[in-house]
Amino acid sequence: MAKIKPSYHCGLDAAVDVVGGKWKPLILWALNDAGTLRFGELRRSVPGVSEKMLIQQLRELEADGVVHREVYREVPPRVEYSLTELGQALNTALEPLGDWGAAFMQEIIANKTKEAEAEAAA
Repeated sequence: MAKIKPSYHCGLDAAVDVVGGKWKPLILWALNDAGTLRFGELRRSVPGVSEKMLIQQLRELEADGVVHREVYREVPPRVEYSLTELGQALNTALEPLGDWGAAFMQEIIANKTKEAEAEAAA
C-alpha cells in the first residue's frame, strides 16, 4: 500500500508522491481518455502492466483520492474505475508533461540509444 508521508517540502513533492512510478501516469491517462473502464479494459489500455501491479497502483490511487472504484453487486461482479475531480485536475497538470515528451521523444530515444551503445562498447 502507499507509504505514509507525514509532510511535504513543496507542492512538487506532494504531486510526485501521488503520481510517482511507471504505471500511475499511464493509468491516469487511460482513464482520462475513456472516462470509466472496467478492470480488464484498463489492463488492455496500459500495455505491459501485470495484473498484480495494476491492482496495487489502483489501490494507491484510490487511497490518494485520485481514482474512484465502483463495485456493482451483480452476478458476475462488475468493478469500474474512473477519475475523481482530484484525478481530473492531476491529469490536467500532466498534459504539459505529455506534450513535452511528445515534442522531444525522438531526441530522448536518440540519447538513450547513444548511451546504451557507449555502455556496450565499454
